Amino acid sequence: MREFENPDRWDKVAQHYEKTAHPFTARFAEAALATVSLTSHSRVLDVATGTGALAHAAARAGAQVTAVDFSPGMVARVAAAGMSNVDAKVMDGQALALPDASFDAVFSIFGVIMFPDWRKGLAEMARVTRPGGYGVIATWQEQGASTFLLLGKIRRTLFPERENATMPAGVKALGDPDGLANELIAAGYRKPRIDRVIIDYQLDVAMLEDPETLFGMSADWVGLSEAEKAAVIAEARRMAGDRTMLPIPSTALIGVAER
Repeated sequence: MREFENPDRWDKVAQHYEKTAHPFTARFAEAALATVSLTSHSRVLDVATGTGALAHAAARAGAQVTAVDFSPGMVARVAAAGMSNVDAKVMDGQALALPDASFDAVFSIFGVIMFPDWRKGLAEMARVTRPGGYGVIATWQEQGASTFLLLGKIRRTLFPERENATMPAGVKALGDPDGLANELIAAGYRKPRIDRVIIDYQLDVAMLEDPETLFGMSADWVGLSEAEKAAVIAEARRMAGDRTMLPIPSTALIGVAER
């Protein structure tokens, strides 16, 4: 089992994910949410919710939200926000324990793309979307985003002879606009529209003092020696120069399709 497929791993990082990644992914979640119109009667499902960036945004828009994730730690963070119109549940997105055609809009923000069986995840999203409803998925381009993107760039500079870890199969397949559109259709959706969204991840240089917080989820980091890790941090500081924040432009595709 790869680390990103292990719910225990996500349980451990949930609290600090909420502080570091959530504010960034929330900006893409807002962009995804803007692709559909929601009302107080809208039923929304957020698949692989993480710490609830999309779920909370949809709830603030007035929708009735079900947020699911395979990590109890992540679900607990979503529930801790105490929003009355968010129902957070532990659930496998590849086998949703939910009725057919039960949601007006089904979202997955950088979630289904990480599933071992991401096609099953997409098909499950389509299954629970009502006819006339919408499925919306956000995926990174193949090189990833934020600290993963930075680490890959630094590794290619410092250790050009080494290969970087391969991205999950879902990221590779869905990180291409045509591929994403075709897979949405294959899952049971129609009329897909794909938008490219670029947002800077603002890396607080002070956080380089605790690099495990920034890079610990990446296989490209775990495989480095202590000396190599120190070299990576030194290169990141060199790139930042006198700046306190290092911008890392990160590209996502947001696909929206009708059921």
